[in-house]
Amino acid sequence: MGEPVRTLLLWCPDWPVLAAEIVDGVPATGPVAVLHANRVIACSERARAEGVRRGLRRREAQGRCSGLTVVDHDPGRDARAFEPVVAAVEEVAVGVEVIRPGACALAARGPSRYLGGEEAAAERIVEHVALSCAVESQIGVAAGVFAAGLAAREGRIVPPGGTPEFLAGQPVEALGRSVLADLLRRLGVRTLGDFAALPAGDVLARFGFDGAQAHRLAAGRDDRPLAVRRPPVDLTVTADLDEPIDRIDVAAFAARTLAEQLHERLAGHGLACTRLGIEAVTAHGQELHRVWRHDGLLTAAAIADRVRWQLDGWLSGARRGGDRPARPTAGIIRLRLLPDGVLAQAGLQPGLWGETGAERERAHRALSRVQGLLGPEAVVTAVLGGGRSPADQTRLVPWGDERLPARPGGRRASAGPAVPSWPGRLPPPSPAVVLPTPLAASVLDATGAPVVVSARLAMSAPPARLSIGTMPPQPTGSTPAPGSAPSATAPSATAPSATAPSATAPSATAPSATAPSATAASATALRGGTVASVEIVGWAGPWPVDERWWAPAEARRRARFQVRLADGSALLLAVESGQWLVEAIYD
Repeated sequence: MGEPVRTLLLWCPDWPVLAAEIVDGVPATGPVAVLHANRVIACSERARAEGVRRGLRRREAQGRCSGLTVVDHDPGRDARAFEPVVAAVEEVAVGVEVIRPGACALAARGPSRYLGGEEAAAERIVEHVALSCAVESQIGVAAGVFAAGLAAREGRIVPPGGTPEFLAGQPVEALGRSVLADLLRRLGVRTLGDFAALPAGDVLARFGFDGAQAHRLAAGRDDRPLAVRRPPVDLTVTADLDEPIDRIDVAAFAARTLAEQLHERLAGHGLACTRLGIEAVTAHGQELHRVWRHDGLLTAAAIADRVRWQLDGWLSGARRGGDRPARPTAGIIRLRLLPDGVLAQAGLQPGLWGETGAERERAHRALSRVQGLLGPEAVVTAVLGGGRSPADQTRLVPWGDERLPARPGGRRASAGPAVPSWPGRLPPPSPAVVLPTPLAASVLDATGAPVVVSARLAMSAPPARLSIGTMPPQPTGSTPAPGSAPSATAPSATAPSATAPSATAPSATAPSATAPSATAASATALRGGTVASVEIVGWAGPWPVDERWWAPAEARRRARFQVRLADGSALLLAVESGQWLVEAIYD
């Protein structure tokens, strides 16, 4: 994989503070702090001089600076105020992508060629933004968006081929992942160069997908796979408006409808977009275009927010200084959304806590806190592995530990290595609930006699009724078949299931995976209660297991059955040493 495209990134320091001045008139020259969730996310230079820093709580920030002006975070305000800056950059170079309000990027090759080099292009863009919008900015040039963003904070142009060396000296905090950075520090990894030197496979196994993505950034590779394909033409959605739109509320309604259409069309193709092109045409024929970039999955709400922010920026014309009008000359009569950077949605599927970012970090901190209070075993996650029974296939791993199965042979990836098979493994579907402790049960035939299974899998009679939590009645006057044992132990290793008598063939009314849940028998089994007697309307099996017969102290012989009850529940039963047990419940 080659080096990422050289990127020119423009960064406006303390943009949320500056946007508050542009839109709300809050003077950015004074001590100002922008808060979100009661924490400082941006502050002015004057506030920093008083000791205010990002991440401080509101009360602590006000304690350090008594005259601090507090402003609530407003992403819409930030995006609306940033639109004139992006428009000013587009007057000098084309192909601008909005990374976030306060930062935009473009390929450095074009402007550097016709403006006489990367340094000349950077100076020209910074000067033009200052004259047009009265906004101070810095530019960085490097290979990839991430490296260019770090270079912009230093106002530096990294020479071609020097991006890995530039990143190697940066602290791990530059990744923007506080939990990961803290963990790397405690492990002795202090710079991006140290982090990049770790094997990629080990990083993925230890830190997960988010850590692997951070490892790519630290190594100087772009944060997005190169297998980005051009979207088909039919993914574009267009809305022709009956009346020209010149009001923000009407534009927001149109944006939400169009965003839902685009999201449904992408989902229908199993795709997701990482960049969104927004086009608008006014009644006078003026064409407006902007591209928004997003690090992750663009949901319908995220698409609607970016369209609304962009339309708000176009229609309001908010700007700082300058006498050139920024508003369109007429109302908008056509809207078009163009998905770009389209990937298979499976590659960007969010985790349990949502997208990679703050929510995931908050969940990790909360779970780690619970472990600190109650112990590591208080928070566990399940790992699927090999085994013949559902209880053997799962292993509970403490949160944060390496997720390795207890036995090999879990689900195999299409291109993964071969895994050992498990003869005697139950066929799908898998049970929904595996009981931590199997419940004693009794299985009776139509005459009320206990059902027994011989060593050759011969059943004394078809099962007719099930009782949970009760011991089976002792048979009176019944004798086992010649050559068979009355105990319900599983068959020996010399009697495979293929040679079972016809009486044990699976019933045509085998239990279905779609049986209703939360029925009487299954609910009682979950509570560990007693079920007097329930009719068995279908059954399948047996599936024999003869494990570790060569070690008498560890040997285990049993047979398993699937049964469907009259109340709609489906259970997994096992008979071992003459005792019937309820092992699991099907959903």
